[in-house]
Amino acid sequence: MLRSFSREADHLVPFDPAPVEAPVVVSDVPSDVLTLETPAVKARAPVWFDLVNPEYGETRQVEASLAIAVPTRDEMEEIELSARLYQEDGAEFMTMTALAGLDGDDPVKTPVTFILKGDTLVTVRYADPKPFAAFLARAKRGNGLVCSTGETVMLGLLEAIIDRMADVLERCGNEIDAVSREVFRTRKANGKTAENQGDKQKSSRDLEGLIEQIGRKGDLLTATRESLVSISRLVAYHAALEVPGRKAAKDTRQRIKLLQRDATSLGDHAQFLQGKINFLLDATLGLINLEQNQIIKIFTVASVAFLPPTLVASIYGMNFQSMPELSWEIGYPMALAFMVLSALLPFLYFRRRGWL
Repeated sequence: MLRSFSREADHLVPFDPAPVEAPVVVSDVPSDVLTLETPAVKARAPVWFDLVNPEYGETRQVEASLAIAVPTRDEMEEIELSARLYQEDGAEFMTMTALAGLDGDDPVKTPVTFILKGDTLVTVRYADPKPFAAFLARAKRGNGLVCSTGETVMLGLLEAIIDRMADVLERCGNEIDAVSREVFRTRKANGKTAENQGDKQKSSRDLEGLIEQIGRKGDLLTATRESLVSISRLVAYHAALEVPGRKAAKDTRQRIKLLQRDATSLGDHAQFLQGKINFLLDATLGLINLEQNQIIKIFTVASVAFLPPTLVASIYGMNFQSMPELSWEIGYPMALAFMVLSALLPFLYFRRRGWL
């Protein structure tokens, strides 16, 4: 899909050029393709071409209008810096990693390319992140946004993306705090600490669920940091690039500095949350290990407590003729008493030492 927008006063309006009798032909493009060199179009040339999942004809139309080569999706997904930030045909090509589906914990990474040539911006994307729709809604109403050139449109889009990242990090931070309280809270039942095996099994299942939550938050933070790093590189490249005939206005330079600062600060905040996630993961695994050790300790104590009764039963289970206790009337009750006593004494000793 190809959407075009031109400037009208202080807001953007859809650009739908009317056909003209004699369009100008650019290179080998068919004559029925309308270009920005057409006099009827030149008076109100678009400042923004938005290519969303573009078809071949739509891509060729933009290429003919600006005399550029729009990168393919495979080229956009390359991670080399030279393939993401470069100049060609008098235009800047800048690709960043955007995130879609940030309302959940499974964001989708998608490349977004900004092509800036003169006063015209081209965006190429294969997903529809919410910041694009939010910026376009504001830009159509004006609301103080300056959309006089493609550069200002690009800066407005980047600001909307960073605002979205800030909201995601804020939500993620609150959810991490909730997970932290869940990990370290004291589990109680009827006013007393749960000690029975059923409560411990339930506690283990809760901790396993918390590990899944922590993993999802970690993936979200990793994707967010990757996107913020790509934005920082893009803005730094654009700010350092010297284009003949283009001198950035004071407010534009100020917006670029704010974008760089915001992207850096959000990246630091994401790194802080990532460290907290790692701590919670280690703590949760430690709690699971403690609970498993407690179960093993119970089995060990039980086996030790039943060793003396087993010894007594083994002694009086031997088939020797000269065993005086076999002829006693109280021999059987006495053996049972020895077995109970030999099991009770270790149990009381373990309780006194705090091992149970």
